This record gives sequence, structure tokens and C-alpha cells, in this order.
Amino acid sequence: MKLIRANGKDGPNSSPGWLSGLNPHIDRRNFLRAAGVGGLGAGLFALSGPSLVKEVEAQGKGEPKAPKLEQFKTICTKCAVGCGLIGEVQNGVWVSQEPWFEHPINQGSLCAKGAAARSAIISEKRLRYPMKLVNGKWNRLSWDQAIDEIGHWVKKTRDETFTERDAGGRTVNRCEGIAWTGGCTDTNEFNYLVVKTMRSLGVVYLENQARV
Repeated sequence: MKLIRANGKDGPNSSPGWLSGLNPHIDRRNFLRAAGVGGLGAGLFALSGPSLVKEVEAQGKGEPKAPKLEQFKTICTKCAVGCGLIGEVQNGVWVSQEPWFEHPINQGSLCAKGAAARSAIISEKRLRYPMKLVNGKWNRLSWDQAIDEIGHWVKKTRDETFTERDAGGRTVNRCEGIAWTGGCTDTNEFNYLVVKTMRSLGVVYLENQARV
């Protein structure tokens, strides 16, 4: 008997004598799978005995079924390359992610941002509400209060530093008192809205963290 590859070609080594009498053609993958599962099962049975197996089976009958795990092929939003990944969702919650090996661009590989795409969304460390630093301590604000305060200071700064004409008399309509810098985990959609908002205010100082 010889161990052969799954494609039907002979393996590099002939089988040992104790395998003679078995199926003369068995690929290595199936042989290892059968040997591993069979050996493990026999070892567990010998160690535990029939009673333990019956107890485990009895305990499993009354347990509720685990929620179905759904897989969704999607595109990473951390830059404009368009790498693919597979998100796994259970009960409406993104619980894990897997490589999308068939994707033509990244073929299953991801950069650090793509590999951390899930944690950037549901991480316990993610800020979930506005905070304001007062006398060295961070205090939680309501969304309405945060929007009102930020809007007030943005408008005040813009009005005080807005320039309609430069020294040569040319119309410039620019705000010199506000600058914006992006983050490496901001999505493409978020960056689009930020740039559109800043341009509407006349802000010209826009910078982004390098993605390369």
C-alpha cells in the first residue's frame, strides 16, 4: 500500500508493512484525519468509560441551540484599496471576522487596520458618549449639550478668523482659525462628510494620517 496525495500522485514514501491489507490507495489527508479522530475518540472512551459519555449526552439534550452564525462578505472601509473580509454575525452582533481568500485584491490578507475592523466598532474601549475636560477631570455631557458647545466655539472661531480678501484684494473666503486632522481608523464615508463640512466653513487646513 502507498499513501498518495489527494490529486492521485504517489507520496514520497511507501507505507509501512502494518498497513498492508488495507485499501491500497488512500490519500494522506484522509488517512491522517481518520487516524487522528479515531485515535482521539478511542483514547477518550478508554479514559472516561461509558458512564461519562452517557452523562454528557444527557446534559446536551436539554440545552437550547446556539444562535445561527451568519457570514457576510464585505469591504473594509479603512482606506480606498477595497480589501475584502468576511464578517460573522450572531443575533445581530458582529462576533468575529475571517479572511476572504478568494477576494481579488487582498486574497485574505489584511493590514493592521483591517484586522482590527471589528474591534474598532464594538471595542469596550471605544468612546460612546461626549466627554469634556473640566479642571483636569473628564465629565460626561449629553449629546445636545456637546453639539451646542462645539457649534458655539466653531462659529465664534470661524467668524473671528474668517478672511474674505487677502492683501492683494483677491477674494479668498477662508478660515484661518480652525484645522482638522483625520485618524487612521476613520472610514471613507466619515472623511467625506468631514471634508464637506470643513469646506463649507472655509477651513483650508485639512490633514490626514498617512495610510501607507
